Amino acid sequence: MDTGNLWCLTIGMFIHTMLVSFTNPIADVDLDQFLSDIETVMKNTGVVRDFSAYHHVPVQGEEAIPAFIATAMLNFTVEAQEDLATFFAAPGATDVIHKWKATHPYQVGWVNYEVHE
Repeated sequence: MDTGNLWCLTIGMFIHTMLVSFTNPIADVDLDQFLSDIETVMKNTGVVRDFSAYHHVPVQGEEAIPAFIATAMLNFTVEAQEDLATFFAAPGATDVIHKWKATHPYQVGWVNYEVHE
């Protein structure tokens, strides 16, 4: 078979990465529940193709650095750029945000990017 003229199909996907930084220490069980609550709300939009979440692994001395240090990271993969906007209007998201911020204040940063497989 001649592969000299083989065309490669590149499939683009988009990832929404959230970095969440709680103001005060949060127990692992509470953090896991927070991550689960966010996962459920986002998956209920119907556009999530893949999800992953990770706890931050602290390094000694990092608290002395004046930087945004996340407590956790969440990744949501979607098929189209338009799907990203769905997250900002996700039904139930406001309720989850207010519930958690009332007991565990936090800040969020995010980045959206395209990947090719």
